[in-house]
Amino acid sequence: MSHPLFDLTGKTALITGSSRGLGRAFAEGLAQAGARVVLNGVNAERLEAAAQEMRDQGFDVLTAAFDVADEAAIVAAFEALDTAGVDVDILVNNAGIQFRKPMLELDTADWRRVIEINLTAAFVVGREAAKRMAKRGRGKVINIGSLTSELARATVAPYTVAKGGIKMLTKAMAAEWGEKGIQSNAIGPGYMVTDMNEALIENPEFDAWVKGRTPMRRWGLPEELAGTCIYLASDASNYVSGQIIYADGGMISVL
Repeated sequence: MSHPLFDLTGKTALITGSSRGLGRAFAEGLAQAGARVVLNGVNAERLEAAAQEMRDQGFDVLTAAFDVADEAAIVAAFEALDTAGVDVDILVNNAGIQFRKPMLELDTADWRRVIEINLTAAFVVGREAAKRMAKRGRGKVINIGSLTSELARATVAPYTVAKGGIKMLTKAMAAEWGEKGIQSNAIGPGYMVTDMNEALIENPEFDAWVKGRTPMRRWGLPEELAGTCIYLASDASNYVSGQIIYADGGMISVL
């Protein structure tokens, strides 16, 4: 029998960047816990295909196609949800990109693009969701950080800075929104088997480095993050706020 603290029946969760990858895994986990989910992405066709696959499994799924780098589109999307009578109880700020280049060769435009999508978008989407959560006196914001919220790695400076910012954005949200009944936390995934990491997985040297550096000696699977997401989305975490939970196979804990 499932514990009622983890039951998300009657809740609606918006997950950005959720047509595939980690976002899709978060969406499926929350749906399995009883939530209605709103999938988001920029490719409307791929988004609807993902939504239909989930509907075929019996889940209650809506879609909201918008670019998280477009503030006007974000505002319009929330207004459309308002008009449709859809209240977002849970927000998972998952959308993000990676860009690998040494800093000495990095164009400012590429720096800004990564910061905009990985950090600024989490603020804007979070702000719009929290405006509505605050009126209802409750809500859950879950930001997706990274091992690079704590540790740097060469050639991914803008990503590292953005994910470090996610950790502090989460704390800022907790500081300002806690009295409004909103809990804001983050998940820091380790090296996961995703499309974004496909080239790294197929690189024998890097694959060996990840497995050697991780105490569990393997890459993580997207579905292994679902439990942490459900916990942070549920009543089980009602007095937890401003935290980042690393789901990384122990990597960040060892030298």
